[in-house]
Amino acid sequence: MASPGIGSGWRIAVRARREAVPIGNFMDRIMGFFGIPEEEDLEEVEETESGQPRGRGRNKVVSLHTQKQIRVVLSEPRSYEEAQEIADNLKSHRPVVINLQRVRREQAIRIIDFLSGTVYALGGSIHKLGSHIFMCTPANVDIQGTISDMLSEDTKDLLR
Repeated sequence: MASPGIGSGWRIAVRARREAVPIGNFMDRIMGFFGIPEEEDLEEVEETESGQPRGRGRNKVVSLHTQKQIRVVLSEPRSYEEAQEIADNLKSHRPVVINLQRVRREQAIRIIDFLSGTVYALGGSIHKLGSHIFMCTPANVDIQGTISDMLSEDTKDLLR
């Protein structure tokens, strides 16, 4: 029989160690060495109907209301000096409905000219809703359709 060398002694030591160390503990050490968490630390993952994994246990509630409520300002200026207040509302990203029935024609034209420049500078738009009623909107508000398309011919006569 050959005398055991360093290599054979090593093999014997490894075998003895394997027998002494439980398999679960040994695997835990190897997994820990490679940075793989133990099964107890793993979070259960469940597939949802959409195919996206969903974790259990640590659910967070997320609000789906991401848009803030937009307020519409109604204005009935009596002079050109009030046009700046309307422009300030537009600068604050608020749409404004303007009724010009109570101002003289010349003043109404000046107000619309001023607001047209304001709306242009802000990237918004201006819409005529009636004979003396306009709506100015900043860039963050989109207006779809026109009122004349929605009204009957009888109602259009009332606006003239």
